[in-house]
Amino acid sequence: MSDPIRRFTAYQVKTDTARVKSVLDSLRPDMLARYNAAMALLYDAETKTKQVLDIAGVQTILYVPYLDFSRQLFRLSRQKHISGASFALAAQVLLDKWAARGLDPNVLATIRTQVYDITAPTP
Repeated sequence: MSDPIRRFTAYQVKTDTARVKSVLDSLRPDMLARYNAAMALLYDAETKTKQVLDIAGVQTILYVPYLDFSRQLFRLSRQKHISGASFALAAQVLLDKWAARGLDPNVLATIRTQVYDITAPTP
């Protein structure tokens, strides 16, 4: 085990607030640009989801759980390590979860295909 005094000193240097602030200040413009881009994509997805709900005749009070389903699909679609059949299966699991909570599976499937362009998994 390394020297405890050395470890404590290294920890103090690493957590120096001036150093942390300078690192975050240099990263902030890129972080802000990525956040704004993600929020624009989320806004577009939610708008498309609301259009699907309007066409399907879903009651306004039920928009919240459908939007929650849409947000979970959005989060899933942003993950880099999942694609193809695994991605379609994960989306189906979300659809089944929200259908079990009482939402219309046909509306959920429409959101999945029209908003996120995710096909149903093949058996």
